[in-house]
Amino acid sequence: MQPTLGAVQGDGMRQGRVAELTRGIAQLLYPNACLLCDSFESDSAPLRHGFCLGCHASLAVDPHGPCPRCAATVGPHTDTDSGCVSCRERSIAFDAALRLGPYAGRLQEAILRTKHSAGEAIAEMLGRTFAEERVTNLRDAGIDVVTPIPLHWWRRWHRGFNQAERIAEEVAGAFGVPLHAKWLVRVKSAPQHAQSSASARWENIRGAFGVAPRASFAGRRVLLVDDVMPTGATLSEAARVVKAAGATRVVAAVLARA
Repeated sequence: MQPTLGAVQGDGMRQGRVAELTRGIAQLLYPNACLLCDSFESDSAPLRHGFCLGCHASLAVDPHGPCPRCAATVGPHTDTDSGCVSCRERSIAFDAALRLGPYAGRLQEAILRTKHSAGEAIAEMLGRTFAEERVTNLRDAGIDVVTPIPLHWWRRWHRGFNQAERIAEEVAGAFGVPLHAKWLVRVKSAPQHAQSSASARWENIRGAFGVAPRASFAGRRVLLVDDVMPTGATLSEAARVVKAAGATRVVAAVLARA
């Protein structure tokens, strides 16, 4: 009897959880191993923010030029004064965007691991790497407040943490800027975007965020932090809400741009 598709997917999910649990136990037993490839630290090859030199280099180096407006990959001679082909014709609420790199290779692998319960340390180290590699851009942005994109309560409970919050904590700490993780709240769960068109993403996220009663965005320059930007819809909607609450400037910061 052939297994059903649901059974195969369920087995795959269980195997993935077991692999993440095994990796988490290995990190407890051998803390001086790379968070991604498990290679051991040595005097000649020290870890950098939890990653071996090879993995750190693949995470930290952006091989392409990003659009300063939406962080999409652009060609070396592309005119981005008014944005790029991905954002030029679209109204975006944030004023600029920063990324660590494109959503591919080692960076994609690292981000996918942050979405499991054992990935909290990876999210923190990716945030530390982002702060170090984009130090000039972040200083030039003149940010007053760092705020992560919130998860819906059900997804946060299931995962145990919000990876965007862990990234934001490291960025805020590196620059001595206040982190306000509860100023922006998710008021509805948007449908998952895996099979959605770009236009559907923008429509689905509308009205997903609100501002907490005691939040004080008025007159602030805000850094909105998330792990991945597929189209910019989520960060733009969050920026729209934050600006409606009085923020003067919003910069989007992501580990990767899809």
